[in-house]
Amino acid sequence: QVQLVESGGGLVQAGGALRLSCAASGRTFSAYAMGWFRQAPGKEREFVAAISRSSGRTRYSDSVKGRFTISRDNAKNSLYLQMNSLKPDDTAMYYCAMDFRIGSDYVPFGQNEFAYWGQGTQVTVSS
Repeated sequence: QVQLVESGGGLVQAGGALRLSCAASGRTFSAYAMGWFRQAPGKEREFVAAISRSSGRTRYSDSVKGRFTISRDNAKNSLYLQMNSLKPDDTAMYYCAMDFRIGSDYVPFGQNEFAYWGQGTQVTVSS
């Protein structure tokens, strides 16, 4: 059974930083691309960032490019999202997700490309 557990969310002032973590279990973590999504109240869930299984390739949404950095540590079965220069518009529940493809170097970005999801961690950015 795949389990993804996010942590690191919280309340931060605009301009501040947070680092989200996602601990994975139940699959060979290094075999799967991973991603981060977010959902703000009243809005649809949206893509934030994704990383290939070997960390060689990344993809970001235009809204976070240059401010957020996705990374992973395959030895620790962990995914990270470093968020800098946070804005009130970044306020949302953040979810990590695991690609359904095994052994692919493709970097997914569509919600239907991810098979497993965590429960989320709340990020609130005050102005």
